[in-house]
Amino acid sequence: MSGTPAVTLAHHWLVSFRGGEIVLAELAKLFPGAPIHTLVATRGAERLRAFDAAEIHTSPLQLLPGATRHYRKLLPLHPAAIALARRRWRGDFALSSDASMIKAVVPEGVPHVCYCHSPPRYLWDMRDDYARTAEIGAVGRRVFNAAAGYCRDFDRRAARHVTHFIANSAFVQKRIADCYGRDAAVIHPPCHVNDFNPARPREAFYLLVSQLTPYKRADIAVRACTQLRRRLVVVGVGAELGRLRRMAGPTVEFRDKLPRAEVVGLFERCAAFLYPQVEDFGITAVEAQAAGAPVIAFRAGGALESVVENETGWFFDGQNPEALAAAIERFEAEAPGRDPAVVAAACRANAERFRPEIFRERIASFLAGKFPGRFKEGAA
Repeated sequence: MSGTPAVTLAHHWLVSFRGGEIVLAELAKLFPGAPIHTLVATRGAERLRAFDAAEIHTSPLQLLPGATRHYRKLLPLHPAAIALARRRWRGDFALSSDASMIKAVVPEGVPHVCYCHSPPRYLWDMRDDYARTAEIGAVGRRVFNAAAGYCRDFDRRAARHVTHFIANSAFVQKRIADCYGRDAAVIHPPCHVNDFNPARPREAFYLLVSQLTPYKRADIAVRACTQLRRRLVVVGVGAELGRLRRMAGPTVEFRDKLPRAEVVGLFERCAAFLYPQVEDFGITAVEAQAAGAPVIAFRAGGALESVVENETGWFFDGQNPEALAAAIERFEAEAPGRDPAVVAAACRANAERFRPEIFRERIASFLAGKFPGRFKEGAA
């Protein structure tokens, strides 16, 4: 963008390259050379190469051994670490990408636009679930329960000093209003649709790509495909992997960690993508459609904004294996009457709405509209 002030970026942590980091990379393209403040960062990771040239400022948490692996377990230390990092802030305009508390690194009085992926669920509506299921041990649970209230207050106070919020979905827009009492615009996150070829022949298997934690509800997909004796490929790692393996029948296979190219290939060949969880937005559902694959999704959350019913996907209404199994059977009954090329083209056309350049244009337009004296709308 032209006519920009000294913009500084902030992001919760840089340890992997997922939906939040895709957003950050596009923000960095809008503001080349902008420094990035983050809690912890892993340098040299293959999929974090987008930030190799960036000036990255980490919090004091980075100094602790193993912090880039165990940062979640160090949650009680996050507020103090962020407050200390705030003292080293430079820049007269802040643009944060946040699903945690990094919004608090911006000093009070600095104009601040927060692109909110979600108010942190582990501090708000999923606090009890996190305490029960997180891999933090009995002592860790006691520490978390003692610190969660303070962390939530810290997060709420930080939200008061944000000038404007942008939500990644209407679903998150409502959560921002419920948690923070703040209004938010909605700008959907970007998807690199050109990474996918929607024209490859489909094969007779279903696909699930997810972090295997309890709220992702991969168990629903595993049980449904086991009951139906349908082939399911599960790509992901997490605390649920062992339990899922034990409940899975012979038609379910697990692919743990795969190179990105292999995951893309599975998206391009699967009969349909299974989406049993409630996501704030959920980039994998868009990636599936970019690859020409229809989505069979639980009717809730961000899927309602990214999947077009009976055109690019099928919804089911009960978050249980029986409802998903019925949706799979409905898909199998209806799909033969549709031209696969037409379905794939509809999926890809829907995914085109989330192209990175569209995301950048909307962010640029938002900033120019809210801060006309600071930003001039231009090529994104």
